[in-house]
Amino acid sequence: MKNQAIELTTFKLKGFTTKQFIEANTEIDAFLKRQKGFRSRTIFELKKDVVYDMLVWDSVEEGTEAMHKLMTELSDSPVHDMIDQGTVSWNITPAEHFVNL
Repeated sequence: MKNQAIELTTFKLKGFTTKQFIEANTEIDAFLKRQKGFRSRTIFELKKDVVYDMLVWDSVEEGTEAMHKLMTELSDSPVHDMIDQGTVSWNITPAEHFVNL
């Protein structure tokens, strides 16, 4: 199996619940499924009021390219207005170790 890249974005929401945010992401999820190198997406709240949005890509380059496309093509998505933009931390890095079944 070839290497993977992990994209992890953390942020706070502006008065919305994580459940409401997930429900509003239908358009984003459909977009991601069409992107080259996309493997999976998981959204969760690990710390109170902090949303973790984790994506797995075939490569850092594919994940970075998809992020730029998303910000351009879906710039008018209501999802962006749900996020407190001042709290966003976006990171992507090659996976150092993974185990599959």
